[in-house]
Amino acid sequence: MSTPTIFCAEPARADYALRLEQRFGLERLKRRPDAGYWLELGAERLQLITVGKHGAVFAEFVDGAARHRREQGGGRGQPVARAVGLKGGQTLPTIVDATAGLGRDAFVLASLGCRVTLVERSPVAAALLHDALERASMAPEVQAITARMQLVHANAITWLSELPADRQPDVVYLDPMFPDTGKSAAAKKDMQAFQTVIGDDLDSAALLQAALGAARARVVVKRPRLGDTIAGRAPSGQIVGKSTRFDLYSLKGMPRD
Repeated sequence: MSTPTIFCAEPARADYALRLEQRFGLERLKRRPDAGYWLELGAERLQLITVGKHGAVFAEFVDGAARHRREQGGGRGQPVARAVGLKGGQTLPTIVDATAGLGRDAFVLASLGCRVTLVERSPVAAALLHDALERASMAPEVQAITARMQLVHANAITWLSELPADRQPDVVYLDPMFPDTGKSAAAKKDMQAFQTVIGDDLDSAALLQAALGAARARVVVKRPRLGDTIAGRAPSGQIVGKSTRFDLYSLKGMPRD
């Protein structure tokens, strides 16, 4: 895979662009390309740009859909909250989102009080997440939420496998990207572009195994409602919605083979 590139469209932010390059292994572009995809740093945010029909992709924790879910999302009654085991009066679980992507579900869980570690191996996705967290850290309305979100740029399989016992989370959350089989509705355009650049998680079976070895209480796998289970491994429970399903793997009494 070629080295991801970044173009700094705002000269005043050159130092920040350099920090992104160094942390995520990006290659600086001297001019804006006319083909392919690249990360572009503007005056307001970092975006993934793709030439063609797809629009810009960025992570966002302050405005737009993030604001709506924060204010109108339904609290602990949301399916993702139920899936990780959030209940009224219960001690909040620690969570590792091992396929963080654009951080949307991780933000919801953090907004409900959970401490969430976002693990993302793609340098493109990790850079977008970092930028969103940087911007959110300066927004008073979400500062307390994003303070509960920690970004780790690493291969989750290796990272989970090497996690010391005293740092193991209660829950490992997985939302792997699979090749389109035609069984689910087409993704929105921004996610189509994102998936094209990030690629599919073809090692999801190994990721599930690593998650089962690292979680204290359960592993949650988000899937399309009609999607296959990972490696055909039957969950101990499910939460099924209109378009999405959560497969639950309870570790109470489950052998870690």
